[in-house]
Amino acid sequence: MSQVMDAIQRVSILAAEISNAGARQGVGVGQVGAAVNQMDETTQRNAALVEESAAAAGSLRQQAANLVDRVAPFRF
Repeated sequence: MSQVMDAIQRVSILAAEISNAGARQGVGVGQVGAAVNQMDETTQRNAALVEESAAAAGSLRQQAANLVDRVAPFRF
């Protein structure tokens, strides 16, 4: 009977350890999910900044071309 009680106690301890491990994994999965969401937001912001930078570069390129055209008559 003592052996049965010992086995039940071991099973109970193992079940508690499994439950704790599952809870820790759940927390870890939540943290990974939050990190992925943050990376997604950062990627979207970066994409918007790249588009803005490309538009600004295009505008500067056009302004430089206009300036070259306006200064051209003054070249010797």
